[in-house]
Amino acid sequence: MSFLPGLACTVLLFTACPAVADSLALKSDAELSSPTVAGEAGPMFVMANEIESSSPNVVVATGNVEARQDGQNFFADWLLYDTSRRFVEARGNVRMEQPTLLVSGDTLKFNLNDYSGELTQPVYSLPVQNGRGHAEHIEFIDASNSTLTDATYTTCPVGNDDWYLQVGELDLDKSRQIGVAHNATLRFLDVPILYTPWIDFPLNDARKSGVLPPTFGTTERSGIDLMVPYYLNLAPNYDATLYPRLLSKRGLMLGGEFRYLLDEFGGTNRVDLLANDRELDRSRWDVVLDNTYRINASTRVGMLYNRVSDDDYFRDFSNQAAITSVSNLNQEIWLITQHRNWSAELRAQTFQTLQDSTAVTPIVEPYSRLPQARLSMADTFGPGVEFKLEAEAVHFAHDSLIEGTRVLAYPTLRMPLVSSFGYITPQIGWSSTYYALDDSAPEQRITRNLPIFSLDSGIAFDRPFTLGDAAYSQTLEPRVYYVYAPYRDQTDIPVFDTAQLDFGYAEMFTENQFIGGDRVNDANQLTVAITSRFTEAATGYERLQVTLGQRYYFSSQQVTLPGVAPRSSNSTDMLIAASGQVSRDWYVAGGWQYDTQNGAVVRQNLAASYRPGAGRVVNVGYNFIERNTEQIDVSAQWPLARRWYGMFRYNYSYYDNKLVEGLAGLEYNGGCWLLRGAVQRLATKDAESTDSFFIQLELNGLGGIGSNPTSVLKQSVPGYRPSNELFSTPHANEDY
Repeated sequence: MSFLPGLACTVLLFTACPAVADSLALKSDAELSSPTVAGEAGPMFVMANEIESSSPNVVVATGNVEARQDGQNFFADWLLYDTSRRFVEARGNVRMEQPTLLVSGDTLKFNLNDYSGELTQPVYSLPVQNGRGHAEHIEFIDASNSTLTDATYTTCPVGNDDWYLQVGELDLDKSRQIGVAHNATLRFLDVPILYTPWIDFPLNDARKSGVLPPTFGTTERSGIDLMVPYYLNLAPNYDATLYPRLLSKRGLMLGGEFRYLLDEFGGTNRVDLLANDRELDRSRWDVVLDNTYRINASTRVGMLYNRVSDDDYFRDFSNQAAITSVSNLNQEIWLITQHRNWSAELRAQTFQTLQDSTAVTPIVEPYSRLPQARLSMADTFGPGVEFKLEAEAVHFAHDSLIEGTRVLAYPTLRMPLVSSFGYITPQIGWSSTYYALDDSAPEQRITRNLPIFSLDSGIAFDRPFTLGDAAYSQTLEPRVYYVYAPYRDQTDIPVFDTAQLDFGYAEMFTENQFIGGDRVNDANQLTVAITSRFTEAATGYERLQVTLGQRYYFSSQQVTLPGVAPRSSNSTDMLIAASGQVSRDWYVAGGWQYDTQNGAVVRQNLAASYRPGAGRVVNVGYNFIERNTEQIDVSAQWPLARRWYGMFRYNYSYYDNKLVEGLAGLEYNGGCWLLRGAVQRLATKDAESTDSFFIQLELNGLGGIGSNPTSVLKQSVPGYRPSNELFSTPHANEDY
């Protein structure tokens, strides 16, 4: 059957039936748009300038050929379709489209029964992961697997080959979403930087086993630091990571982490071991075991074991201030049950205390709790009366201090009276404590009982007003809080876990100025505070919030901690706080503690943050505590030029006359790759610091090479974001 050459476009629908000529028929729009099933039931829809059939089973299409079957499309200058064998052959500007693969080339042979075939001179694209490349030849093995010979792979956009893998053979497994490259050379800016006889990489974001990108850097204390992690995706709910780490000054450290999440069990366990530290000629190690077990819907049991080989472990092997400053490592086992009106826990807890050898005063080791039992109850009854009970029994153990058992119970009754404009809440409680101490204590049996009464009240006024063209709402919120607790002599009670609360706005509205159970203050005091908020009606921004507060005492202080003198005034310092989103880009906050008797500021905190856009952030802070602290803290991320970003932090202590942390970094975003580096100086002891250097080349879709400073930058520069997360990069397949 022949068709006239002059026909502009011919459209035919073919099925897999042997009698092709008898089955040629037009289909309605509804039939064409309805879902079809690939395979034997999936018809082939062909459009071309000219279509002819020289035999009952062979159709030849010429000129602007489009052949569509559910799940895949073919485009070419010339196409032959054998309906009996379900075989397609195409030549000239060939392009084949599948949901997870777009490929073009010179000559295509393809079997629709098993999806096998071949294509010469292919240029391919993987839409899901933005990967693309070219090859000499591609072999389609089945619906999921294909092999490319003399191929390249990159995630850079079309026209940009800043980095690519040059491989002898590339296997793509779409069922497992894995690519495997043999004899692979990684070229960056056309310079070979890495060769491997074998490498595999994910074709999506799913987890898979394999070598993770290596990290390397250098620190003053450990020298060159190289780590090559290997990830084991053992199952969807548990995995492991092995991470050998080579430290040029110290030796080879072996580490491993195992994570699991089962129906009842879950946990993370990690071990690091440096068998022989060449600097110290001894082994160094770190163990973290964190596991929980859910007995039922309301009850869990767990354990946490945190321990290192020596006091300087974190200072030598970590580059984060939050870790190097750790003093006590927790070790505990616990059982917790939680119900609607009550909860209880049983715990045994001890600590490893890490000393600073350069410090003048050693850190006092905290007491161990062997064991601790707690009970909490809460309920509401009658006309809104709320009942609450906090009870505890704990045995405190220590190698060199007084040991003993403390039993404490504190039941309270409160009745909130709330209206639309304010509230008043009276509360009364009874604090009862019993101590059984060892023979080294002045008194072995001590009982302490006292009532505590408090009255909390507040009211809120608000008014709208206009400033310029903007509408605002202002509130005025006075609050008054009274506490009475009689004096009880507590000088013979040891201090197991108690400290004095830091004085701040929240602490002004607490019954007890001590945290912990060994001291209950004598109180006859009144706290008065007032807060005013200015809120912009159109945006909801709280442009300004100002708070003033002060506590007044009607009796002298008698209960103190050992070595702490009682207060000498009948009022506390005045607290002043102000904060607000003063504009779209600026947020400021400040706090002052003012000694009204001596007319001096004893504490001051000032902070400002400027964030006008993505990748633009400046933070400034100042912290002052009389006779203790004076620090300035400045950090920023800012674009320096097109694609260039700079990051830094300067945290200096004037009181100690030393740099707490200094950091400077640069980041260049190449679109499909990113290069970042950072230099950090971090105080690790009172009289010591360490220097670290990080540099990383991150290749989109493949991974990173080098030492990743991202976590350090996020911790040191609040608001920092990697530049490849700020803006979307061009899609690698946008030209298809």
